[in-house]
Amino acid sequence: MKKGEVSPAELLEEAITRAERVNGRLNAIVIGMHVIARARARGQLPDGPFRGVPFLMKDMATAYAGVPLQAASRLYRGNVPAHHAELTERFLRAGLVVFGKTNSPEFGILPTTEPELYGPTHNPWRLGYSPGGSSGGAAAAVAAGIVPMAHGGDGGGSIRIPASCCGLFGFKPTRARNPVGPDVSESFYGFAAEHVLSRTVRDSAAALDATAGPEATAMYHAPAPYQGFLAALGSPPEKLRIAFTSDPLLHGAEPHPDNRRAVEETAKLLEKLGHHVEPARPRFEAREFAKGFFLHFSALVAAEIRAAEAFLGRPAKREDVERTTWLLNLVGRSTDAGTFVYYRRKLFDVQRAIAGFFQDHDILLTPTIGRPPVPHGTLLAKGLEEGMQELVARLDRPELLRLPRLLDMAVDRAYAFSPFTPVFNVTGQPSASVPLHWNADGLPIGTMLTARFGEDARLFRLCAQIEEVQSFRARRAPVHAAASPGLS
Repeated sequence: MKKGEVSPAELLEEAITRAERVNGRLNAIVIGMHVIARARARGQLPDGPFRGVPFLMKDMATAYAGVPLQAASRLYRGNVPAHHAELTERFLRAGLVVFGKTNSPEFGILPTTEPELYGPTHNPWRLGYSPGGSSGGAAAAVAAGIVPMAHGGDGGGSIRIPASCCGLFGFKPTRARNPVGPDVSESFYGFAAEHVLSRTVRDSAAALDATAGPEATAMYHAPAPYQGFLAALGSPPEKLRIAFTSDPLLHGAEPHPDNRRAVEETAKLLEKLGHHVEPARPRFEAREFAKGFFLHFSALVAAEIRAAEAFLGRPAKREDVERTTWLLNLVGRSTDAGTFVYYRRKLFDVQRAIAGFFQDHDILLTPTIGRPPVPHGTLLAKGLEEGMQELVARLDRPELLRLPRLLDMAVDRAYAFSPFTPVFNVTGQPSASVPLHWNADGLPIGTMLTARFGEDARLFRLCAQIEEVQSFRARRAPVHAAASPGLS
């Protein structure tokens, strides 16, 4: 693009063609924006770092004026925002050309992308398997070669989980590094962070340079980096004190041997790179954390549905949302304020425990998720469990949620799949999934690196050092949009 070898309009048409080749099999892009994108590509684009680069945005939270923002929910069908989110403005000032929006689970709740409104997104590494969630559509689009990077959001692992499932680099920035306004001042109590999924560390760092920084409507903002994130990649990291563990940080099943093996091999690689690596893990009340995080999520869903009622001009009904969403709404509605604040304190206890752990360690290495990518439906209720959940939802009786194991099975499934990522949403630390390993079935296995609060540049440098010796770009998913092996 910078050499003038291709125009923004030509590059956009290539991306649209690529999407048309594979999206029928993947269902990654669910809202087209071709008319808007073509007009933008033919116009006077800003001279930003990504001038003319085709881009996709997630159908969740971040508004693009004049384009539906539905959060994969029937509840918001037809919702069209009148103005851009601040993050969208920054994407556009960077020169990106947005030509579509990607799939996610309803309200971003599940760690898989199988919404009723749009249908499931398939993993390019194996059709019929989940790409993870909630930024599953974004991950599938990047892994399939439609775009080099795509927007995602991470409230409990929703960038890192799909990055692991789709063999990508997924970076969750420090809390409040990127904007969330102007319509909200904080996203999911500060747990959620917006950024991109990419094939390279370089692109992720350059994207954060283009979007990071304070905004007037925010309650707080992250400490400024001492230099740009892309510039930070110019020198290797100092010798770091790296702790590693494969033990689940939250209660649940032990990680799959493939995920455990990936951590062990990454630890050996880091030691060869000159870092001090030792087995260690933070200690905290895992069950209290898991319950607290679940209650916070439930309260958020209840608040979202209550706010949506003003948009609808009527009370919300069970038919407006999926069963899981409605059950979380019941939990949130029936949780008293004292219980909520008690568990909020418990989450803050964990934040302090993690901060203490990072006084003696620079980086924590863990699996990104607890197992390899799973077939569609694995994380959803079935049979008697599904029937009982639907009965309680239809009766609208929150007290019935106390029936033994009614919700526990669903919560345990989610935490067994992702027993690592939510901790660092609560603590607000920068955390990245790095695609270094594939198992014997050819499925990607991510490993997660987490740094201290505010030390995004240090984490980028370490990830770039790893990428230099073990490139992320060497492997291509079986479902890929490039017309020939020469295109990447």
